[in-house]
Amino acid sequence: MTRDRDDAKGWRSATKLVHGGVLRSQFMETAEAIFMNSGYTYGTAEEAEAAFDNSRPRFVYSRYANPTVQMFEERMTLLEGAEACRGTASGMAAVFAALLCQLRTGDRIVSSDALFGSCHFIVNDILPRYGIVSELVDGRDMEAWKRALARPAKVVFLETPSNPSLRLVDLAAVSKLAHEAGARVVVDNVFASPLLQKPLELGADVVVYSATKHIDGQGRALGGAILGTEKFIVEELQPFYRHTGPALSPMNAWIMLKGLETMPLRVAQSGATALQIAGTLAKHPKVDTVLYPGLASHPQHALAKKQMSGGGTVLSFEVKGGKGGAFRFLNALGLILISNNLGDSKSLATHPATTTHQRLGPVLRAQQGIPDGLVRVSIGLEDKADLEADLAQALGAV
Repeated sequence: MTRDRDDAKGWRSATKLVHGGVLRSQFMETAEAIFMNSGYTYGTAEEAEAAFDNSRPRFVYSRYANPTVQMFEERMTLLEGAEACRGTASGMAAVFAALLCQLRTGDRIVSSDALFGSCHFIVNDILPRYGIVSELVDGRDMEAWKRALARPAKVVFLETPSNPSLRLVDLAAVSKLAHEAGARVVVDNVFASPLLQKPLELGADVVVYSATKHIDGQGRALGGAILGTEKFIVEELQPFYRHTGPALSPMNAWIMLKGLETMPLRVAQSGATALQIAGTLAKHPKVDTVLYPGLASHPQHALAKKQMSGGGTVLSFEVKGGKGGAFRFLNALGLILISNNLGDSKSLATHPATTTHQRLGPVLRAQQGIPDGLVRVSIGLEDKADLEADLAQALGAV
């Protein structure tokens, strides 16, 4: 049994995240079932033939579709306001599939330059191997976007806020320019989460997530999601998805379903704590710069207020003393853990220049706003006073 999507659209976000997309078996279980099977059986050879020629739609193979994964996908469409979704094995699988399924030799992709390290590798290193022309621009600079999109392009790709420098891109303005250039806009919305920013409402065409982050939110499993129109998902993504195999496992889909139920509570609490901690760090004598969209001091704070409903759970700040100062700070942390993950219930800190963005080299890191003293902290669910005490004592070691 599953509820009609049109009925579910009337629910508010928190309700969608608990009840959306539920597909109950004949046993009428309360929690979603985990269908841990790879294949499906047919009563007759004719029934199998009908399944494979799509004259009788049904589950055929779990690399194509699976009941548990379908529940996750349906719940994500309700939350995002999209027509369709495909779950993927990781966030990077989502990014790669969303881009390559629609790009061909000779096509052109224009991307913001402030990207997660692996996203930068796809755009700048992998796609050109297929004869795809890549152009990176400063995502904050509307004149740069105008110049890049003054000629035709196939795809525009961006993340906003960016990882780890928390730079923003004006989604509405860039989407308008992209569409005039004939491009489809793909947005990595992982820092904002589906709760704090709605790229499709602002003009984007496709949204991708690492579900590993806020959607799971508890450091348990990898996953990703691609959302867009039914036409894009079925006609462009689905053939690529079926034949290259970036499918989300049923177990991980079930974990993501459970994570979605509590995501509003986690994101709200972590975001409120992040805002307060960002304000405290901004006054600390051993901190040069704090980057957090929710702070009035953020250079794009006005844009953040226009297109986001909150500042998010992640902040970055530059510790005095460069790499040495950042390492002394990180090594002195007692409560906050050193990890390159984010969006977790546990607070996590990392040094982007030597981890997630180390392969870019000093010149590209400087262009992306990643100095050697920059530390990124993902705020979890611990007590704010305990987190502030840990940060203060660690900064004391700098």
